[in-house]
Formats: sequence, structure tokens, C-alpha cells
Amino acid sequence: MAPSQFVPPVAGPELAAYGGQLRDSFGRPITDLRISVTDRCNFRCVYCRSADPETHVAEGHLLTWEEMERLARILIGLGIRKVRVTGGEPLVRPGVENFIARLHMLGVADLAITTNGHLLAEKCEALIAAGLNRINISLDSLDPVKFERITRTRSLDRVLAGIAVAQKSLLRPVKVNAVLVRGINDDEVEAFAEFAREHDLIMRFIEFMPLDGDRHWSRESVVTNDEVLRRVQARCSLTEISHERSETARRYRFAGGRGEIGLISPVSQPFCGHCSRIRLTADGKVRTCLFSQKDHDLRALLRGGADDSAVEHRIREVVHQKERGHRINETGFTPPSRTMVSIGG
Repeated sequence: MAPSQFVPPVAGPELAAYGGQLRDSFGRPITDLRISVTDRCNFRCVYCRSADPETHVAEGHLLTWEEMERLARILIGLGIRKVRVTGGEPLVRPGVENFIARLHMLGVADLAITTNGHLLAEKCEALIAAGLNRINISLDSLDPVKFERITRTRSLDRVLAGIAVAQKSLLRPVKVNAVLVRGINDDEVEAFAEFAREHDLIMRFIEFMPLDGDRHWSRESVVTNDEVLRRVQARCSLTEISHERSETARRYRFAGGRGEIGLISPVSQPFCGHCSRIRLTADGKVRTCLFSQKDHDLRALLRGGADDSAVEHRIREVVHQKERGHRINETGFTPPSRTMVSIGG
């Protein structure tokens, strides 16, 4: 399949199950929500944010926890069944554990968080008690020198400790995410695979996307997941695992049953045709795609006194405008002005 080709959803039980609920103009059911609770982060990863001084959304422009809960409740009523809490780094915002508990009380079936792991060891128990089901932890190098170069921090030991704590908890098996960048950490593919086998966790390789703050992305810097798969298979026997159409990762289990890898290929093998996701930014805007050129403001509605039916109507209008695909591989593609850290991973 050509990288930019759009494959529409196949009509059938998976689609019909959401007949009266939220869906876009291409018939895709929208069941997954990413909520960015902050644009702040204690890392400055090169594939995400700039090395320039911090620029943050003003505190008063961020949604309150109550406003986020209200939007989540409305969206769950429209068929959202998976919620992932993201950032920035979500664990730096005070009160995130209570927000997880509120989402759990709303009946979210699949409640997850994405974190860089720096604060995880000390917060893991509280997150689980709040109702967290799953966790994704970023780890872009196993080498302290390279880790510092990528994240601009010296936090590798703290991240590894967070992974160890989570892996011993009810969140097992932990998902660990690595963004591969040619010339920086692409020589660690085999080491990451061995890390997954050794610790019996899920190692996910994510292709480098044009969302870096310093705009250094180039196609030559992308390590395709076909290359990753070839390199891992040269060392280990893998068995592919079936997955839902809307899942982003192709999954493989190691022979012997210990550990797994996942391949997320938004550049070389886009999965737009079955995309089920929308994003809510920390300042109250809906993004229908990571690469949307336009945000859709809900904060003004909330603070202007709109009732739930008016907010629901606006959400349906926004989702109807969800893009056919992200267009990374099309001539003239322009990355969005906002970076990964401000729209949630």
C-alpha cells in the first residue's frame, strides 16, 4: 500500500457496534480520547520540544480539572471508551491522580497514561489506586550519555526505576516507547528488543514524526519500522499478534513467550484509514489529528455558559471535520505550528 493511500473502514460488526455514536464524515467511529492535562514537561526531548527557553500556556488558559471532567463526561456519553491522559508530562500537574479517579468513576473502560517516567516510582501506587488500567513510558535510550543528549536531562536511572516499579504492579505488562532518530539512537534497536525480553515487557518503536520544536525533522532521519522488524528478526524469532483495526501498533511476541514488540509507523505505513482518536489539549481545544492545522476551541463554550447539549453539538461538528489522513507523505505537507508536547502523545 502506498504510504499516503487512504483505506476506509470496512462496514461490519466493528463499525456497526457504534451506530448511534460519535463518528466522522468517513464513517470512522471515534472511541479513543487523548487528554493533555498540561503543556509543561520536565524533559526537553529533541524529537518533541525546542531547546529554546520555555513558553507555556498561561495558567488561566488551561482547563481546570472540573472543566476537563465535564468534557470527558460528555465525550464518554458519545461513545468514547478509551481515555489516555498525556501532557507535556502529566505527572507534573498537581492533582492528576484525583483526575484519574474521576475518569474511573465516569466509567472509562480503558484508562491509561503516557509518562516520561521521571516521577513514576513515587506516584505509581496512587495512580493504580485511582483506577489506572495501563501505562506507556517513554525510554529513548538505554545509554546514559545518549539519554542525556535526547532528553536534555540526566534522569535515566529514575526512568528505569519507574519502569521496574510499574512492571511489578497491576499495570504489568508495561509498554515502553522509543522514538528512533537516525544517527542518535538507531543503533539501539537490538538492545531495546533484548530489554523487552529480559524484563518481559512491551517495547514499542515509534517512527520520528515532524513535530519537533526545532524543526530539524527530515525523512532521512526516520528509521522505518520495516527496518526495525528486519533487525529484530535477525536476532530473535517473532510471532505476529492479531490486533483491532484501530490499533496503531503492529505487535509481535518473542519466541518463548517473554516480551513483545510493537511497531508504530505513522510515516512509512499510516493507519489513518481506521483512526479512532481525537485529542483534547490542555487549553481546551480539540485536535482531530496530530497534524491538524486547525484547533477547535471548547474552552470558550464552557466559560461562556453553554449547556451540555451545545457542547455536544459542537463536538459532533468538529469530529465531522476530521481529516481523511495526516498528509505527511504528500507534496507540500506543512507541519502544524504546535509541537508534540503541546498536543499530547
